[in-house]
Amino acid sequence: MRFNDASRAQHPGKHSTLNIRPSCARCLFDDPIHVKVTGLGSEQVVTLRARATDERGMVFHSAAVYRADNGGELDLHRDAALCGTYEGVEPMGLLWSMRATAPHKYFHWNKAMNPHIVRFSVHDGVDMEEEERGGALAEATNERVLMAEGLTREVINLGKCTGVLFTPPGGGPYPGVLDLSTFASEKRASLLANKGFVVLTVPVLYDKPSNIKFLELDYYQEALRFLQRHPKVGSDGVGVIGRSKAGDIALSLASFVPGVRALVWINACSANIGTPLHYRGRRILSPLTRDLTKVIPTADSASIIKFIYGDPDSEDNRASRIPVEQADAHFLFLASENDLNYNSRAYMESIAARLRRAGKENVETVCYRRAGHLLEPPYGPHCRSGLHGMLREVVLWGGEPRAHARAEVLAWTKVVEFFRTQLSCGHANTKAKL
Repeated sequence: MRFNDASRAQHPGKHSTLNIRPSCARCLFDDPIHVKVTGLGSEQVVTLRARATDERGMVFHSAAVYRADNGGELDLHRDAALCGTYEGVEPMGLLWSMRATAPHKYFHWNKAMNPHIVRFSVHDGVDMEEEERGGALAEATNERVLMAEGLTREVINLGKCTGVLFTPPGGGPYPGVLDLSTFASEKRASLLANKGFVVLTVPVLYDKPSNIKFLELDYYQEALRFLQRHPKVGSDGVGVIGRSKAGDIALSLASFVPGVRALVWINACSANIGTPLHYRGRRILSPLTRDLTKVIPTADSASIIKFIYGDPDSEDNRASRIPVEQADAHFLFLASENDLNYNSRAYMESIAARLRRAGKENVETVCYRRAGHLLEPPYGPHCRSGLHGMLREVVLWGGEPRAHARAEVLAWTKVVEFFRTQLSCGHANTKAKL
């Protein structure tokens, strides 16, 4: 987009200020912020930029061009970005539109003790360069943390690997949630704990995928039992949440092990994926068949793997299909229509139909249009493609960034409300404070 000389302010905003609200520069990772710029020239064209570095040292950045109002002010809740990494009125656009400076990189921010630092700056005119630039009209820093004040973090030895337990302040009782992540991550678990839950997070893959010949449901059962016995956890059942491979393990746990009261399944499968699943010393589920000749290569050196898996409802895959009809939990299924990793919507509809045929009505399904596989707590950078942890090749995750960002806000609200409703102990509405 070009801007003629008449669009440039006569007063270049030398005394401008960039304000981020809440009034403090520190907030929770899943808190929205309000960005305003004052002291610009009347109708001055400026570029707002955001920049952050993840836990692995990868730099992410975003930039959008705005025009100030007649009074020399910008309000991202009101004003539309004219061009950049996003367009239109997007109050949180500078966060979710951040892109890595290298291709196919996921934003790694998984350690709960580490604050995520985002640096915002305002520059005169159109300045879309990726490199960090000096000469900003104004700058501000936003520190986004995963743990609220009073939340405790404890490493728990669970035998095959370690879990991490997050506990709200006070005596409880609180609802308990087992957060299953395919690979170790503390982000979602700590943010859930801020809402008033005792949350234990454990990785489903406790070794390199190439070293794992089968997974043992007993291990996840032990994590569930740990939560049930915890003195701060209420006695009326616990919840389980999982996405992708962790989602089918969550479904298996609810199907074979009593005590799961509420389950959140996110972009997962209705069958066992990847490797055999054992329980009490014997195989209970075979892996779903897959055909790697159905991998679809793309022009940007990434692959679409959505169609490599067989039909879980076919007779050939009966041994891999999770017997969800045995489960007594309340279910929340969240699927993305543009998931390019799994055919998540079809899997979700299949599971829901099987449950209802079995006479179970404790099922809620939600499908998010134009969202991709990696549905996470909101306001992190959207990841379009990256290295698949199990297949060890670069894949497309799917999702249009704007729609995906909105889906993450809606899905996160849905998850918290679901667990509060199904696991209420009288303390679940505790509000996190910094």
